[in-house]
Amino acid sequence: MTSLTPQPRKLPTQRRAVATCAAIVEAAARILEERDADALNTNRIAERAGVSIGTLYQYFPDKHAILVTLIRRERDMLLAELRAIPEGSDTALEAMVAAAIRHQFARPRLAAALEHIEQAFPLGTEANAMAEEIATISSGLLTRRFGAIRHSDLLTAIVIARGLVNAAGEGLLPRDGLSDRVVTAVKSYLLAVT
Repeated sequence: MTSLTPQPRKLPTQRRAVATCAAIVEAAARILEERDADALNTNRIAERAGVSIGTLYQYFPDKHAILVTLIRRERDMLLAELRAIPEGSDTALEAMVAAAIRHQFARPRLAAALEHIEQAFPLGTEANAMAEEIATISSGLLTRRFGAIRHSDLLTAIVIARGLVNAAGEGLLPRDGLSDRVVTAVKSYLLAVT
């Protein structure tokens, strides 16, 4: 793999091309859910998407570019949920935790697979940008409840929440009461540092 983040070969503009790219990305997601990353190859993805291998290569140079697109799609869905939480809400923390849990458990096998795949991908700058955006959103949502929160403390709170939710997604923690545990852990940490 190169040191640069794999990119799609070209961005689709027409409705049919957009649908084709979406079908390719979704086919990769379904293969990851049903099998594992080792079973993922462009031939299998094209077959599952119902497109020719030539069509797949028209948009994506390799499976890594498809996976990066899938990771971005999943991140964008989580960020959209977080952005939809009203600022100033007394239950913003609970809403944020609920969004994270929904995201993890909507497609738990996919979330777990992407969590592991993402660690091997050169998404450092992009991953940092997402963490920064979550911190910015969190700051706006949590300031009313916790006052001013240092940036490093927001990032730590995000890591705490993500760790607990991911552990439950991998079956290391029970799902029952997960939301309460995550809220309690994050709240306790933020109260201790603010």
